[in-house]
Amino acid sequence: MTEEGDFLERNMGPVEIAKRARLAARRLASVSSETKDLVLRKVADGIDAARDAILEANRADVLEAGGSLLDRLVLDDVKLRAMAEGVRAVAALPDPSGVVLSRTLLDDGLVLEKVTCPIGVLAVIFESRPDAVTQIGSLALKSGNAAILKGGRESARSTAALLDVFAKALASFPEIPEGVLSSVADRAEVDALLALDEHIDLVIPRGGYDLVRHVKAHTRIPVLGHAEGVCHVYVDRAADEAMAMAIILDSKLQYPAACNAAETLLVHRDAAARFLVPLLSRLIDAGIELRACEATRSLAPSVPLSAATEDDWRAEYGGPMLAVRIVDSLDEAVDHVNRYGSHHTEAIVTADAAAAEAFLGRVDAAGVFHNASTRFADGFRYGFGAEVGISTSRIHARGPVGLDGLVTYKYLLRGSGQVVATYSGKDARPFQHRKLS
Repeated sequence: MTEEGDFLERNMGPVEIAKRARLAARRLASVSSETKDLVLRKVADGIDAARDAILEANRADVLEAGGSLLDRLVLDDVKLRAMAEGVRAVAALPDPSGVVLSRTLLDDGLVLEKVTCPIGVLAVIFESRPDAVTQIGSLALKSGNAAILKGGRESARSTAALLDVFAKALASFPEIPEGVLSSVADRAEVDALLALDEHIDLVIPRGGYDLVRHVKAHTRIPVLGHAEGVCHVYVDRAADEAMAMAIILDSKLQYPAACNAAETLLVHRDAAARFLVPLLSRLIDAGIELRACEATRSLAPSVPLSAATEDDWRAEYGGPMLAVRIVDSLDEAVDHVNRYGSHHTEAIVTADAAAAEAFLGRVDAAGVFHNASTRFADGFRYGFGAEVGISTSRIHARGPVGLDGLVTYKYLLRGSGQVVATYSGKDARPFQHRKLS
C-alpha cells in the first residue's frame, strides 16, 4: 500500500474501487495468518500513537453534529483504548479461513475436503460510529476479505483519521495488496456500490431502520444486518425481585441507544402482585418514562404511567423509555415476543428451570437469554474480538457477526485420475463415503 495508491483512491469511482477490491481479496486470501496478525498489531499501536489526531478529528465532527448522534459519535481516551484492545483481540484469535471442516474418503485416492474461505468483497455502510472502522477493518483483514467502507458524513473526520492509521500500517507490508481496505465519501456513491453485484459479495449496513431498509431495497447483493432492535425482558412468576431489577436496569439504561437495549418489559401477573409497584417506582426514579398497559396501570395507580398504544409494543425507543405489559402466562409472554419482537435479543428472568428452557426453545430470536441482560448481545462480549454487526437473518450468520460470519466454504477434491464413468453403469464401482479425521 503506497501514498500513490491512497491518492488514486481519492480519484477513483465506486466501480474502480470495487474492481480493485476484488483483485485485492483474491491476493489477500493467500497471505499468511502471521502477516495479518502483525498488521493488526501495528494498527492497534497506531491507534495509541495517533490518539491526539483522532480525538481532534472527532471533536470537529461532534461540534458539527450535535443532537441524538452524540452518544455513538463521541470518542474519548477510554473508547480509543478499547478500540486498540479490540484490534489486538482480533489479532489473537485463530484464523477462520483455511479450516478443514470435514474430510470424506469417496474412494481410494479420492478425498473430498470442506474448507473455509473468505467471502470476498464486503461493502459496509455505517452511521455515526467511528469504532465501526476498527471493528470492520480488523475483522475483514483477519478473515481475508477486502472491505469498502462508507461512514456517515457526521463522522467523516473521525473515520478518515482511523482509516489513516490502517493505511500507514498496511504500507509497511508490501505483501498486502492495495485495495484491501477502501472508502467512499459521498452519499451518491452508496447506491452506486449497491448496484455492483458483480464485484461485491456482501453488504453490511450498520445504522437505523431507514438505512437498512434503503440498502435492502436498492441492491441484489446479499445483505447482512438488522433493521430494528425491539428487545424484551420477561419477568416470570418465579423471578427474584432484586435480580429482575438489576437486569431490567442494565438492559434499558446501560446504553439506551444500543440495538440490544430493552424496549419492552413483560411481567407475569403473579410477579406483578408481589413487586410491581416498587419495580416501576425504581424505574421511574432512574429516569425512565413508562408506557403501560391497562392492567399495569390498574395494579400500580400510584405510579405515573402513560397509556401504551399498539405502536408502543413495536417501538424501538433508543432512549430512556420503556413499554410495560402484564401477561397471564409464559405462553402469553412468548406469543407477545414472537409477534412484536424484531428477532434480535430476548431475555427471561426466572428461578424456574422448566420455564427458562421453554422460553429459550420457543422464542424466535438471534439471542435468547436466561437471567442475563440483553446488553450481552455483542461480539466483543461473546469473545469474537469485535463484530461487523448483528444479524437477525436465519441464513448464514445470525446474532453478533464476528470472524466466523465472514467466511464461507468450498469443497476441495483431491484425486488420482478418477472419472465418473467408473462409478456408473452396470459394473459401477461403489463409493466408500467414509468420514476421515
